[in-house]
Amino acid sequence: MSVMQHWHRETDSPQTGAASSEESKDTSAAREHPATVWWGFALRRAGRTVGSLFVIVSVAFVVVRLSAGDPVRQALGPTAPPSLVAERRVQLGLDHSLWRQYTDYLAGLLHGDLGTSVLTGQPVADVVAGRLPQSLLLAACAVVVTLLVAIPVGLTTAVLTREGRNRGLELGFNGASGLTTAVPEFLLATGLVIVFGLWWPVLPVAGSDTTASYVLPVIALAAPSSALIARVARVEGLKVLGRDYMRTARSKRLPTTTLYLRHALPNMLTAVLTLAGTVAAGMVAATALVEQVFNWPGLGYALIQAITGRDYNIVGGIALVYAALIILINLFVDILLALLDRRTTLLER
Repeated sequence: MSVMQHWHRETDSPQTGAASSEESKDTSAAREHPATVWWGFALRRAGRTVGSLFVIVSVAFVVVRLSAGDPVRQALGPTAPPSLVAERRVQLGLDHSLWRQYTDYLAGLLHGDLGTSVLTGQPVADVVAGRLPQSLLLAACAVVVTLLVAIPVGLTTAVLTREGRNRGLELGFNGASGLTTAVPEFLLATGLVIVFGLWWPVLPVAGSDTTASYVLPVIALAAPSSALIARVARVEGLKVLGRDYMRTARSKRLPTTTLYLRHALPNMLTAVLTLAGTVAAGMVAATALVEQVFNWPGLGYALIQAITGRDYNIVGGIALVYAALIILINLFVDILLALLDRRTTLLER
C-alpha cells in the first residue's frame, strides 16, 4: 500500500500541480496586508496618471508650436504689420529655441500658467477658470441623469425579459436603445433646437441663465449614453439573474426590493460602472459641440471660438484641461471599482 501511495504522489499530473500553485498564489495575495495592497495600487495608478499627463502635455506643446505656419501671423491676420507680429512673438516667448519654449512651458504649468492668448493677451488660465465650472456642471448633470435612467431601465428590462419572456419588449428595447446610441450628441442637440426653438418653443435653446436652460443640453448629452449603458445593464442583469444564488433567493420568496436591489444590483454594478467611466470621459469631450449648438458659455464653446480665431494657445490650453479631466475621471472610476471589489487591485499584480 505504501508503494502505491508513493507512486500516486510521484505521478500527479502537471495540471494539478499548476492549479495548486495558482491557488496558493491567490491565497497568499488574498491574505496580504490590505495596506500593502492599497499602497501598491495607489503607486501604480499614480505612475500611470503622471505618465499620461506628461505625454499629453508634450503632445499639446508640439501640436501648438509645430502647427502649419506662424501661429501669431495666423491669429493676427495677413494685414497685421510685421512689427506687431514680432512684438507679440517676443511677448509669447516664441523667439526662443524650441527646447527653451518647451522647458518654459513645463515650468509654467507647474505654476498654473497655461500660456497667453495670441489675440487678446489674456492668460489662458483665466479663460479656463471662467468657463470650466459651466462645463463641469453641465457634464455632471448629464452623468447623474444617465445613471439614474440607464441602470433602473436596464435592470427592469432584464427582469421582464429573462428566460425569453416578453419577446416584444426585448425587441423594442434593443431597437430603441440601438437607434438612440447611434445618434451623435451634436445631431441630437440640433434636432432639439429645431423642435423646441421653432416648432414648440417651450424651453430655452441658448444660454444658461435659468434652470430650464439645462434641460435640452443635458438631454442631448445623456440620451445616447443612457441608451448604451442601459443595454449593458440589461445584459449584465440577465447574467446575474441566471446565477444559482439568485435562483435560491427566488425560491425563498424574498421581497422584490430585497431580491433585485440587494442581491442583483450590486453584482451588476462593476461592469456598468466601468463602462460609465468611459462614457463620462467621452461626455466631457462631447460638451464642446453641444455647448456650441446651445450657445452655452462653457469651456467647449471657448474652444470652438479659439479654433475659429486660430488662437492656438487657448486651443492647446483647453485641450490639455480636457485631457486631464478625462484622465482624472478614469482614475476616479478605478478607485471606485477597487472600493467596491477589492479583487480588482489584486488582478493587476
